[in-house]
Amino acid sequence: MARYRVAVIPGDGVGNEVAAEANRVLTAAATRFGFDVGLENFVWSCDWYLQHGEMMPEDALDTLAGFDAIFLGCIGDAAKVPDDVSLTMLLAIRKGFDQYVNLRPIRLYPGVTTPIATATPETVDMIVVRENTEGEYSRLGGMFKVGSPEGFALQTGVFTQKGCERVIRYAFDLARSRRKLGAGPIVGRVTNCTKSNALNYSMVFWDKVYDAVAAGYPDVATDKALVDAITMWFVKNPEAFDVIVASNLFGDIITDLGSMLQGGMGMAAGGNIDPERRHPSMFEPIHGSAPKYTGMGRVNPIASIEAVRMMLDHLGENAAADAVGQAIADVLVAGDIRTRDLDGTSSTSEVGKAIAGRIG
Repeated sequence: MARYRVAVIPGDGVGNEVAAEANRVLTAAATRFGFDVGLENFVWSCDWYLQHGEMMPEDALDTLAGFDAIFLGCIGDAAKVPDDVSLTMLLAIRKGFDQYVNLRPIRLYPGVTTPIATATPETVDMIVVRENTEGEYSRLGGMFKVGSPEGFALQTGVFTQKGCERVIRYAFDLARSRRKLGAGPIVGRVTNCTKSNALNYSMVFWDKVYDAVAAGYPDVATDKALVDAITMWFVKNPEAFDVIVASNLFGDIITDLGSMLQGGMGMAAGGNIDPERRHPSMFEPIHGSAPKYTGMGRVNPIASIEAVRMMLDHLGENAAADAVGQAIADVLVAGDIRTRDLDGTSSTSEVGKAIAGRIG
């Protein structure tokens, strides 16, 4: 029997509630498909910071390195810790484990409505591949003469040949595997999300690397769009997109819009992936911690359950991953159990129990 060790970091706000349902579904999948999951909980959070002066222990990466995967609930509570401080834990894990791909599937399930009229289950089926360890989030720069008329700040983005090339190559390999465009010489499409008309160093460099990588994939269609245009085209013609590759900042921005295509933040999951599997990868809902809803049992757990589906796929338990996806679809189509963000009245745990029950 295969056995996997999974580190669970519920985090802040509603993190404990969504993590509980993720654990419930993961356990149900393991039971049905005959593998074992050992879950270990870590209470690193803003409350931990208030007690210890850090978001996680100094040896946290050494501790996490022994796990097969990590589930992260949600981090942040600005009433306790400034957001730029609480984010350091997430960035430390991403960079420390070289999780250089942030993978964001954007799929609209049947039975889910969105505020975007062009979004249907037939038109919304794309994946954003976001560079996850450098770029605009390199945290280099400084503030000078703060509060004076001469005050200024510098924020430096770092784009390396290696960093750009490896994430763009991952996107092309993914497009090949998806085969979205059907039979014929073209088997997929990779859209380059850029802003090289204005960012004349970083994004011009990015474009050059994209073009060089694309030359090695003549069977994959290419496309290029400025990030501001992509926000328009996501809404106007979502069916035009297959795989989108983007820098750290731009990928972060466009995936929030993508969540609205799929019905809201409660549906949106992401993976922080080390494709070479040297370190554990980390899976999470992309929504915030929503402190005002803590303990109310009203937050949608589907994003966290989608994160479990992605985790199972990454671990090679593909049948279990498919079963989780089918269980989500079945519950959504039935329509009688859904949370308030999907115009229902069900609690967080009721949705989790319904999906786990479908798997079982």
